[in-house]
Amino acid sequence: MTSGDLVLEVIVCSVADAIEAEQGGAKRLEIIRDFARGGMTPDREFVREVMNAVSVPVRVMLRESEDYRVTNEHEIEQLCACARELAALEVDGLVLGFIRDEQIDVELTKRVLSCAPGLKATFHHAFEEIGDVPEAIEKLKTLGQIDRILTAGGRGDWPRKIERLGSYQRTAHPEIKILAGGGFDIQQLREIRANTGISEFHVGRAARFQSQIDGPVHSELVRELVKAIE
Repeated sequence: MTSGDLVLEVIVCSVADAIEAEQGGAKRLEIIRDFARGGMTPDREFVREVMNAVSVPVRVMLRESEDYRVTNEHEIEQLCACARELAALEVDGLVLGFIRDEQIDVELTKRVLSCAPGLKATFHHAFEEIGDVPEAIEKLKTLGQIDRILTAGGRGDWPRKIERLGSYQRTAHPEIKILAGGGFDIQQLREIRANTGISEFHVGRAARFQSQIDGPVHSELVRELVKAIE
């Protein structure tokens, strides 16, 4: 695997974050608002400003409430409207995740994605709430727009997480890539890189001043993280 195949994706909450992440070598950005709530749908004008400021691909959080189970029709219509608006901006993709009864909510996911048929999507940390993971991965494979799953490897101790991440990657290949992320520090990224076939990594706090969610992204921290996965 060459360095060109490796991707560090950085969460950004401001234009300054985006510029620092790109300068540090990030290959992709995830644009969100409200980091403290796990990331919510950002303002579309902000997304436009970020895209004007950087040249790397951006994926955008599509999430109107903290609950991964969405049944309110008004909220669903909001999600669909946002998906259409983001598609018009020609972003690289969406970041979303809907579950029901510990299973992928296939119908809702399909409905929202149908509003942006030209976009790919990352299924986010809602994945950690799934009961039967192999079955969930197979269901996501049926949704052609889902090309990545963001996961920390589930719950439990660190060796078990790494083992799961490797297993998820093998199950998802080749239709879907596992995007490893979820509070990992630089040493954990090194270990995932060394012990699995995963080539894409997602960071938030690790790229920020003093690892604080309200701290700014620093290019030097991003640069160190990029080196760790090479």
